[in-house]
Amino acid sequence: MERFENDDLQYVVDDYYDVNDFNNDGAVVEPEPQRDAAGLESFDSDFEDDIESVMSKPKTDTSAEEARNGKDIQGIPWERLNFTRERYRQTRVREYKNYENLYGSREEMEKECLQVEKGKTFYDFQFNTRLVKSTIVHFQLRNLLWATSKHDVYLMENYSVMHWSSLLHKGEEVLNVAKPIVPNLKHPGLLSQQLSRVQISTMVVKENLMVAGGFQGELICKYLNQSGAAFCTKLTTDDNAITNAVDVYNNPSGAMRVMAANNDAKIRIFDAETFASINRYSVVCSF
Repeated sequence: MERFENDDLQYVVDDYYDVNDFNNDGAVVEPEPQRDAAGLESFDSDFEDDIESVMSKPKTDTSAEEARNGKDIQGIPWERLNFTRERYRQTRVREYKNYENLYGSREEMEKECLQVEKGKTFYDFQFNTRLVKSTIVHFQLRNLLWATSKHDVYLMENYSVMHWSSLLHKGEEVLNVAKPIVPNLKHPGLLSQQLSRVQISTMVVKENLMVAGGFQGELICKYLNQSGAAFCTKLTTDDNAITNAVDVYNNPSGAMRVMAANNDAKIRIFDAETFASINRYSVVCSF
C-alpha cells in the first residue's frame, strides 16, 4: 500500500467541528481537566520549553535494553532538563485536578470496587517509538487507536488511517480519507455514495474489517485485504450528525454486523458482507 506524505494537508478542524456541537441533544460533555493556574501551568511551561530545546535534535527509539539501563522509556533526557522526573511527577500528581463524574463519594466507590493486589508486573516494556504520530483532535473522541494483535496497531494520522507493525518497525497507509473515496460495492438498493475529505471521529478494526465514522455523519467500511473502500455513505444530514461510535460484532446466528451510533439519536445496523441496512433504532435520552 502506498504511503502518502500528507502533512501538508490543512487539518480543518474549524470547518468540521465546533466544541459546542458536543453540547447538544444528549451528547456527553466532559469539561477539560482543571489545573492550578498559579502552580502547574508555570511548571508545565518551563518543562515544555526545556523539552522542546533538547528534543529538537534527531529523535531515536527507546529499546527494552536501554530502559533496563536507565534510559527514560519516552526518551526524555531528564539529566539535561531543569526538573527531575520524580519532581515533575510529584508536582503533576499534587496539582493536576482530573475530571470526575461520580455519583457518590470516592470513599463509597472504593468500597464497591474490587481491590487488587499491587506490586506485580502486568506488562513488560518492549520499546517506544516516536516515528508514529497519532492525531486525536479532541479529548472526547474515542476508539481512534486499535491493537488487533501484540504487534499490529491501527491509528489516525491526520487524514490517514495507518497500520503500524512493531515487528517491522514500519507504518503503511490503510486509507486516505482526504482524497475522494469511491465505494467498490455497487448493487441495486445499496445506499452508498462517494465521499471526500472526511474527518474521522471514531473507528473500529475487527475481523479483517475497518469501519470509521465521520464528523458529518459519514460511515466508511474497508476490508483490510482489499484496496479501496467497500462501502461508504452519509448516514444522516442532521446539523449535529457526528458518528459517535461504530462496532463490528457477530449476532446470535454468527452473521457479522456493523453498528453505528450518531448524534441524531439513532443506532443503525448493517450486514457486514453486503452492507445492506438491516435495522434502525431510535434512542431517547433523558438526564
